[in-house]
Amino acid sequence: MHHRCDNRYIAEVSTLDSHYRRPAMKAEIISIGTEITSGQNLDTNCQWLSRRLAELGIAVAFHTTVADDLHDNLAAFRIAIGRAGLVIATGGLGPTLDDLTREALAQVASVELEFHEDSWRHIQQLFTRRNRALPERNRVQAMFPVGAEVIPNPLGTAPGILMKIGTSTVVAMPGVPSEMFAMFDNEIKPRLIAMGFGGEVIVQRKINTFGAGESAIEEKVSDLTRRGHVPEVGITASDATISLRIFARAPTISEAEAVCAPIEKIIRERLGNLVFGVEDEELQNAVARLLTEKRQTIAVAESMTAGLVCNRLAQIPGASGWLRGGVVCYGSRVKIEVLGVPESMIQEHGAVSAPVAERLAAAVRSVLRSDVGLSVVGFAGPDAGGPNQPIGTTFVGLAWAGGSKTIHFNWNGTRTEIQSRAAKMALNAVRLHLLGTT
Repeated sequence: MHHRCDNRYIAEVSTLDSHYRRPAMKAEIISIGTEITSGQNLDTNCQWLSRRLAELGIAVAFHTTVADDLHDNLAAFRIAIGRAGLVIATGGLGPTLDDLTREALAQVASVELEFHEDSWRHIQQLFTRRNRALPERNRVQAMFPVGAEVIPNPLGTAPGILMKIGTSTVVAMPGVPSEMFAMFDNEIKPRLIAMGFGGEVIVQRKINTFGAGESAIEEKVSDLTRRGHVPEVGITASDATISLRIFARAPTISEAEAVCAPIEKIIRERLGNLVFGVEDEELQNAVARLLTEKRQTIAVAESMTAGLVCNRLAQIPGASGWLRGGVVCYGSRVKIEVLGVPESMIQEHGAVSAPVAERLAAAVRSVLRSDVGLSVVGFAGPDAGGPNQPIGTTFVGLAWAGGSKTIHFNWNGTRTEIQSRAAKMALNAVRLHLLGTT
């Protein structure tokens, strides 16, 4: 099937103000905060910004993370300005003593900080609306390097900063993700376009697969993922989901689509039902879509995953239309007393076995009156079921009006990883059933 490239992931950059255009201009992103360098927080801002800049045709060459130390901030900005035409920083614009971005930029540019009355008025209004007292310390958020452009922040008290330092354009935004997202999209992006940054269209199309390993997937498309292929096709693995990402660059949107679409078509033809979605879609999105299309309902009995499958299904809006419910049957007594699995079956085959998984799927389908019954049993660790049932042993049961079946697999990983991958395995079994594959 031929799927057009999604224009949400494409941006065409204006050629205005060519004075600012730099051939092969490199960008650097600086994430500021001890909470990031210490490992307490994950730096998702850097990832988000890299993707957004790629949409503008701006190549990010460097990611830098620096703690809340003035000396280190000065060094980070000086290095970045020396090697990148565009430097974008997030964090360090708050009111506390460890928020040092303003001071660092002023020192690097060899200018003073000056008070900005409109920004102070905005901060006062925010505190008034929230019915909170305004600490005098917040006044520092209205201080900016002389000559810098103040970037408004309607969502918070930390305005952004845009300034030229040497040959580099430097942007500083708040570290709060929601504030940074809005500021970039509404304020920074239009300015970068007007200044002539980028200049091409970049298409990024991510195709997600499940049911085969990374090497097996790559073997099917090795001619596309080879070094130097145009467009570039990369392959990544994340929690048993294997994704192929197409990077296509062209002067216009239509030309970029023309490069992207045939490659996606080839990937889909070669991988077939291994492909379940694109971009940020997960297996539960594919299952929800198929259940809705086929007007089917589902019920789940979960042992090793303890409700994880139901939780993922319930994340999808409209789940009440097709998700009947679930039973967490972690202990054998629940399997016996709630879902009617014969005690003799568990004694003969074990709670983690194909017969028990199949019986659970049929039972939960009957009890909750659904079209499809799904079950998951297994050993997530640290205990195993013996030499023939190592940690990671998983059985998925599936039942429907015309019959039932089980799927068996041994997963590797930590307890959390095994549970997550078992949940994906269960969802994928439903997806393939609804597609009519065996």
